[in-house]
Amino acid sequence: MGVKGLQSFIERCCPEACVTVHLTDMARQQVPRSRQEDAASPGTTVPTIAVDGMACLRHWYSCKDWVCGGQWREIMDVLKRWVEAFTSAGIRLVFFFDGLVKEQKRAEWVKRRRRVNGEICKIFHYLKAHRQQPGRELFCLPSGLATFTSFALKSLGQEVFSSLQEADYEIANYACQHNCMGILGQDSDFIVYDSAPYLSVAKLQIGTLTTVLYDRQRFCRNIGLTVAQLPLLACLLGNDVVSEEWMQNIRYEAMATYRIDHPAPHSGASQGQMILAVSHLVSSVWDRQERGKGHIPQSLNLSGAQREILKRGLCSYLLPGQEALQQGDIPALPSTPAFEKYVSPEVLKACREKHVAVEGFMVYSVLCEGVTECSNTLEDEEDTELIPQALVYKPCRQLIYGLLLLHGHDGSHADFPAVKEWFVYPGNPLQEADMVHPLSVSLPCDNPSLDLLWFGSSPEVSALRLTSFLSIFGCLDFSELYGTIEDSLLAALCLVTYTVLQVQTLSEEDADAYLSQAVCVRLKSPQELQQIKLPFLSSRAVQLGSLYVRGLSHLLFANCASGRPLPNAALMPWQSFDGRLFHSKYLLAHNYTEKTVLLDNNPSCLSLFLCLKEKLMETCRKRGRILQSGRKAPERNHETEAGLSHRERYSVSDQAPGDGERWSEMEETPRGHRRGGGQRERWEAGRDRREFRDRREGGGRMRGSQCFHSQPHFYNDGGPPHCPP
Repeated sequence: MGVKGLQSFIERCCPEACVTVHLTDMARQQVPRSRQEDAASPGTTVPTIAVDGMACLRHWYSCKDWVCGGQWREIMDVLKRWVEAFTSAGIRLVFFFDGLVKEQKRAEWVKRRRRVNGEICKIFHYLKAHRQQPGRELFCLPSGLATFTSFALKSLGQEVFSSLQEADYEIANYACQHNCMGILGQDSDFIVYDSAPYLSVAKLQIGTLTTVLYDRQRFCRNIGLTVAQLPLLACLLGNDVVSEEWMQNIRYEAMATYRIDHPAPHSGASQGQMILAVSHLVSSVWDRQERGKGHIPQSLNLSGAQREILKRGLCSYLLPGQEALQQGDIPALPSTPAFEKYVSPEVLKACREKHVAVEGFMVYSVLCEGVTECSNTLEDEEDTELIPQALVYKPCRQLIYGLLLLHGHDGSHADFPAVKEWFVYPGNPLQEADMVHPLSVSLPCDNPSLDLLWFGSSPEVSALRLTSFLSIFGCLDFSELYGTIEDSLLAALCLVTYTVLQVQTLSEEDADAYLSQAVCVRLKSPQELQQIKLPFLSSRAVQLGSLYVRGLSHLLFANCASGRPLPNAALMPWQSFDGRLFHSKYLLAHNYTEKTVLLDNNPSCLSLFLCLKEKLMETCRKRGRILQSGRKAPERNHETEAGLSHRERYSVSDQAPGDGERWSEMEETPRGHRRGGGQRERWEAGRDRREFRDRREGGGRMRGSQCFHSQPHFYNDGGPPHCPP
């Protein structure tokens, strides 16, 4: 995020530092200079841009629909065209994505997550009021976009890195060390780093490859500072390491002094005036005899705590080889892996390498940091019927932790490790991490060591990897399907089965929507998916779409922990999910639509769907879960429908209009919500009501969510009947 207001200040007050550039021309100029500087080093002659992948996500996700869970095949097309534009210009791209959140930035991370929670509340209020997607002012990226985009770029042959430290730091360091022609991103910290030129992705015109370059030298001349003084300016103004509150008194003093010489034309200091005032302060107190980038002037009126946090902030901008702090180096953060005693050095080494190379997911943060996090997702805090997504997948995470940490354990729970989870969900105040203990995976044999799972090469080990993966989701019965159906469909079946077992309020129609779209999406082009028409949006379907994509990330986590029994490519959302398609299937499934229509009148798709559903239903029966019909009344917006034709009003796709007229015959019963209190309390109250209803309707059989807070009751009750390929 960088320094608040710094980039807009440059655009408004230092226009000469904002230079429109043609990247193709820059690349041509870069080649001769690179050859002259380092002709002996192979690869350095190729003009290279270091790309901040996290900053590009909003630029890349230009798809019309975002609230339904993501148009993943369309985003793949966008990425292909984007990469091809640079490749055709002879420019090499190197992408970086955030690998983990460092603890010194946890407070800022929590602050942003809480702010996004408020925006998500507004999204659902709008959805329930208008039954359509809100405008871009309430735009929220689909769940898992950063994770899956990094894998997508890697599948396109791009060089992609997942950071071990702060991603901005690694980007600036890479660009400096490899003589990159620029850093493409949207973070004012790239102005502060003494590295390659900073190029704006927000200003990028991909058709002409033009953008704005923020010239730090011109900026420094404009405000009377040197590049070496920019880190001190950034820290005094406030950034991700040094919060604004820490240096508030210093800024007030600077502003008071500045106003004496530059009286403000009106009351109230603008951010621009504050930047000029702090720049004036830095220039006035700077000791000309000590020009190091980590220099803290002694004349600054700082407390001991302020000086220490300022040291850490300045250190965050110092790249290798640049000057160190004259007050003494900041102590290095502990580098000992959090769970070193539970895994071998070989596993830790492989874990680190896979993390950096974007071949693993979440395993590094668990084994080496002992902490993992999950950002916001689209879920309605007022909906008492659906369990928060983070808690739906908590049991499978516990089993994954067990696979990673409890192999060969003597069974004593006294010294079981606990993983710190920072997961965002309604009802979680994020005041502290949830301490989550691992659970042992129930396997036909003794729990295998990670060394065996990850490095073993025998056929028996391959079978053990698959068994471990399926057991995490309670789907060991599906091992017979391996090799008879596509890996992506096997993964989708595991995910839907696990979700149905965990969320007792999911109905048969919900499962039909999940499975039918997983079967049909394989045959549709991005253009066909974009042409699907939705007469209105259901807030519940929005949540279920997000729930599925969040589950895919857990499939990826389990697959990496199990030694990759399935190719990671099979677990990507563009293989089994499209938000717009799922939403259409959801509306059709809850509208009495015949299965042939639900499956696009395609006999092979229908046959495959029925096979998958048979496996799902059989597994549910063995677990005591009776999947019942529970059609939801449509959540229509009559104002929106007024402008639609009869066909548009009642059809969901051109291929499958369905029996839409029946919507008008169904009673629209509002879904009641308990107001007041936290989401967790409202969900518990809703669960109590549902359990009473289920006991009454099911002859005393308890349903609900018994496995919600503990290990799910998964058993191996034999294999499924034959499923034709």
